[in-house]
Amino acid sequence: MIVASSPFTRQQLLPQEEMLEVLKQKGELFIGIPKEIAYQEKRVCLTPDAVNALTAHGHRVIIESNAGEGANFTDREYSEAGAEVTNDVKKIYSCPIILKVEPPSRDELKLINPQTILISALQIKTQNKKYFEELAKKRITAIAFEYIRDEDGNYPAVRSLSEIAGTASVLIAAELMTNANNGNGLMFGNISGVPPVDVVILGAGTVGEFAARSALGLGANVKIFDNSITRLRRIQTHLGRPMHTSTLQPKNLFKALRRCDVVIGAVRGTNRAPVIVTETMVENMKNGAVIIDVSIDMGGCFETSEVTTHDKPTFEKHGVVHYCVPNIPARYSRTASVSISNIFTPYLLKIGDEGGLENSLRFDRGLRNGLYFYHGILTNKTVAEWFNLSHSDINLLIF
Repeated sequence: MIVASSPFTRQQLLPQEEMLEVLKQKGELFIGIPKEIAYQEKRVCLTPDAVNALTAHGHRVIIESNAGEGANFTDREYSEAGAEVTNDVKKIYSCPIILKVEPPSRDELKLINPQTILISALQIKTQNKKYFEELAKKRITAIAFEYIRDEDGNYPAVRSLSEIAGTASVLIAAELMTNANNGNGLMFGNISGVPPVDVVILGAGTVGEFAARSALGLGANVKIFDNSITRLRRIQTHLGRPMHTSTLQPKNLFKALRRCDVVIGAVRGTNRAPVIVTETMVENMKNGAVIIDVSIDMGGCFETSEVTTHDKPTFEKHGVVHYCVPNIPARYSRTASVSISNIFTPYLLKIGDEGGLENSLRFDRGLRNGLYFYHGILTNKTVAEWFNLSHSDINLLIF
């Protein structure tokens, strides 16, 4: 008896799991960019270079006329980059994807078509329940860029804007101390024979790190306070030099504030920024000293802080100059626009390459983290708890 040899191995003849290929077809995105109408908001979410990168990949971009004017980008630059420039606001809001820096106002929401994809900031503390009800009614899919995480688990948008705010806080302080601004006439800079400016930084996060980096670069004497030893250790490692660091002990802080020329508040809280510096501490500071409260958008970490604007950014209390503008990055609109654009562009290209947002959300956990509305269903637990709304787990909806 002759046994024919099989061309297959025993393993190959065993039943196997069926592998279904997930076909990713490249999709064409149609993106609308309206002009920002929020008070003193001059940023734009895509630069002409970013638009050029998108249009070169076959995507369409339509932008409202003068949308980039505040950041010194002209309509001609956008047009030459391949964007369609229009004055018709309704045409922009009829696009399948709307890209904004600030969250849309109630009037802007009325212009958005049902089933639109909205990518913007959320700014949860400025919202109300009706805003989310409107999104639900129109079955909108919404992504908050401040909640998007990268592959390292960080928040790239928050970090980029914090870097700008930290660096800017030192530049603003240097400006406020000049005689031209009725300051005390002190100069940042390690001038031979002249004692350096004393800077106290409250908070060792990204804002604190970049404020310290800038102040040290200008020759200042820097002291950093934070209740996390890990953050204090990390900031010393990142800056590559030993410096005065301390936990937030009232006695040490009081002593440092009495001697300092500039204090930068960069402390964040879960809901509201904790008040670290009391009015008594401010009363005991030097005349002409400068307070930059970067935490003012979360209530401020100085008891004497009051919200100011870019038009009238400062006020004086107990002889101390207070700068309490909530939106510091908007002061440097072009830099901030480039920074935001650098975050948006790779995600948009990726969404296009993967055949649309649905596929990207399925495979990109970081992008999925930024999602707070999915076809009109609230998916963000934080938002739900904040406004006492019901929510669904996105993992149950999308797979």
